Amino acid sequence: MTFDKNPFPPGDADRHALWEMLVRRDIDAFLGQDWAMVEDDFVASSFFGMHAHFLSDADAWRLQFPTLRSYRDEWLRQAGETAATTFAEPLREALFRITNMRDIDVDGDRAVLHKKFNGSIAKPDGSAEKLKWQTLYFCTKVAGSWKISGFVGYMPHPLGS
Repeated sequence: MTFDKNPFPPGDADRHALWEMLVRRDIDAFLGQDWAMVEDDFVASSFFGMHAHFLSDADAWRLQFPTLRSYRDEWLRQAGETAATTFAEPLREALFRITNMRDIDVDGDRAVLHKKFNGSIAKPDGSAEKLKWQTLYFCTKVAGSWKISGFVGYMPHPLGS
């Protein structure tokens, strides 16, 4: 199945691992509504997330997820809502098709990842669910493994639109 192929070869170990964590594992956990699959991917003690509310004006962005627990609750809510929605195409394949995370900046034990969603998922009634936003993830290597320490998410894609 090439739709879910990691664009980073195993020889590019950091980017390969980061893509696996924030694309493959995130999609599979989200579709399975299985927070346990991803909960160890975070630096729980210092994690926070900003919600851009799909707005270009950074002054409107808010610290909506001051703790990992607050983010987990929203993640599970969204996963449940998605699971209750009927699509006219395989959802996993569609999510991989519309997800792009090729811009990953790594410097030592820190990384910034640019994850973009850009596309539509067909629904049975002929309409489509449009996903067009981006997230910047901030990651830290802890004891040899990459962990998410924070993010600025739900920004418009492209920014400024």
